[in-house]
Amino acid sequence: MPESFLDNVDLEAIAGRVATPFYVYSAEVLRRRIAEIRNLTDHPHLQPRYAMKACSARRILEEVHNQGVWIDAVSGNEALRARAAGFAMGSNPPTVLFSADVFRDNALPVIRENGLLPNIGSPAMIDELQAVGYRGPIALRLNPGFGHGHVSACDTGGPSSKHGIWHEDAGALRQAAERAGYPIVLLHAHIGSGPAIDEFTANMGKLAHFFAESVRDYPALEAVNMGGGLPHPYRPDAPAIDLAPVAQALRGAQAEVSRRAGRTLRVEIEPGRYFVAPSAALVTRVRDIKRTRTNEKGPGYTFVMVDAGFVDLVRPAMYGSYHHISVHGANAASERTPVVVAGPLCESGDVFTRDASELLDPRPLPMPKRGDLLILHDAGAYGAAMSSNYNSIGHVPQVWLEDGQAYLMSRRETVEDETRAECFEEL
Repeated sequence: MPESFLDNVDLEAIAGRVATPFYVYSAEVLRRRIAEIRNLTDHPHLQPRYAMKACSARRILEEVHNQGVWIDAVSGNEALRARAAGFAMGSNPPTVLFSADVFRDNALPVIRENGLLPNIGSPAMIDELQAVGYRGPIALRLNPGFGHGHVSACDTGGPSSKHGIWHEDAGALRQAAERAGYPIVLLHAHIGSGPAIDEFTANMGKLAHFFAESVRDYPALEAVNMGGGLPHPYRPDAPAIDLAPVAQALRGAQAEVSRRAGRTLRVEIEPGRYFVAPSAALVTRVRDIKRTRTNEKGPGYTFVMVDAGFVDLVRPAMYGSYHHISVHGANAASERTPVVVAGPLCESGDVFTRDASELLDPRPLPMPKRGDLLILHDAGAYGAAMSSNYNSIGHVPQVWLEDGQAYLMSRRETVEDETRAECFEEL
């Protein structure tokens, strides 16, 4: 079932202060999820990282840092945000790993000036590091030739994935790194999970064997990173995830790669979604209800129009992802009506109730009325982090709940915030 941290929260009071829509985070739920991952890796040579792309809010990063989790950053600005939240730069072992398919913006100077460990995902990145005078070790991200994501658009391994160096080309990259004087201290791969934990653990075993076949080719190797992909049960009828098989698979991987290397290697895992998905919800207000009628083009629908859109939570529009929706304050026994929940944007894709094929999928809900609050649950991962200013709509506020008190994490953006970087200057 969705996390119930909002059951006794006065959302109307919060809405009265920050207006709708807004994100609301639970300190309790987040800390519980972080503790679960720490317990999962309770071993001297297992280490979790947080894939901060899932949610890079400073308050989230501070909680992750406080519990000894390291970071996987994918941009220069993400690394700087991690530094601002307290993560040490240039540490050994590296608490911040920089993973990207190519360098852009300020990535190269941030790596060089902060001593980050760059994770090489494309061949030319070695030349670019040399060009800016980087001196230090590197990681190597490999595409092992297998893997997938939770949807087809999210392939993270195999021929259709853009991520990493194809495994058969690894030898050429080793030679390039040796010529550049870059010891390879970490091997990385991320092959996705699918929706089930047994599929995830099976993939981990396959990846551990892949790494074990390779480790002797890397004399400076200190660690292998198994990527992320821990599934989260978004649907209310989905069972909770049993992490015991994952812990067993991780320990088995650490033993196997260490045995084949002839020395002790560290094994890392880097979930993003699992840390934060249930810790936040998107709260939105019903602005109107309208209906279409059946005709020769198809059936009619009841549309519940809310003030949140895919600028705030893009996963349903982008992937057809499911987020449980509830009507705040509704009686659980209330009669339910199939409705389509849609947003305010001038886009037909601005709908929260779609199926995996991105078709309209009416959701049975207690029939809301104009002015009711709707809650889109499990929105902590790739919710606020992937929000945008499309239609010049500002990013929504983020609210932190702890011990019955609400705190503002970030305010609603204004048009002045959005246009601050605009200029007209001669180059």
